[in-house]
Amino acid sequence: MDLSVQLAPDKRPGLALANPVMTASGTFGYGTEYRHLFDIQRLGAIVCKGTTLESREGNPQPRLVETASGLLNSIGWQNIGVDALIKEKAPIWADWKVPVIVNIAGETVSEYAKMAEKLDGVAGITGIEVNISCPNVKAGGAEFGTSPRSAAEVTAAVRAATSLPVLVKLTPNTSDIVGIATAVVGAGADAISLINTLKGMSIDIKSRRPLLGNLTGGLSGPAIKPVALYMVYEVAGAVTIPVVGCGGIATANDALEFIMAGASAVQVGTASFANPRAPLDILEGIEHFIEKEGIKNLAQLIGKARA
Repeated sequence: MDLSVQLAPDKRPGLALANPVMTASGTFGYGTEYRHLFDIQRLGAIVCKGTTLESREGNPQPRLVETASGLLNSIGWQNIGVDALIKEKAPIWADWKVPVIVNIAGETVSEYAKMAEKLDGVAGITGIEVNISCPNVKAGGAEFGTSPRSAAEVTAAVRAATSLPVLVKLTPNTSDIVGIATAVVGAGADAISLINTLKGMSIDIKSRRPLLGNLTGGLSGPAIKPVALYMVYEVAGAVTIPVVGCGGIATANDALEFIMAGASAVQVGTASFANPRAPLDILEGIEHFIEKEGIKNLAQLIGKARA
């Protein structure tokens, strides 16, 4: 069976994945944290945690709150910064066969462009995922992803600054997901990732105060899967570049739904917190399904629900 995926078909050398199962930014660290738990080299790709121009401490505690069928997080881009990532993490990734994609986030368009320029040509870095969809920071992030114009501006700046494949991660916190997706395609995106988390909050009835230190956070997990699946279906029908589905994927069946909705690949996120082996379990489940159904090529399933 052939599970390979090309996420940048119009770019050389492209972004080739051995299979469609990726990890979602912010849920898998830098990949090094999980390599002793299972063979991470079997995955299609690893997307590292959100990276900013300078190191960040993140939002005040508490940062995580469990909800019904989901998780609220308000990490706030805590990370080591792009220069430390290039110095400390990229040399490790350079020895891996699994592609590593760096998720970048910023407060200004110039910050995105500077990071893209720094990452260009660095051994061990296979692509860039542009985060214009994080709801957990007070400046930048989702602010750029809520209008076609600003989304296109960031995408164009990153595209001009790097020769690496560029994925753009979209926010569900908008009324015009198709318009924004179309705009980033026009600005040079090679692929689109969606969705990021939904903005939400939780209140402690004893203290009468919000449970998160930042008041609000991003909702992920099974609770958002129907929303994510619908948005992937809509965007995949409107663009000509590959779509990567993300949001509430916890089983192989979940992943297959996204693929049939039009996603060329999927990202596993919150499920990894409950089961660190979730990405590998999902991959093996997809393999079992395809073998059982007598399918020779993953491409036969992509967008099948649209037929």
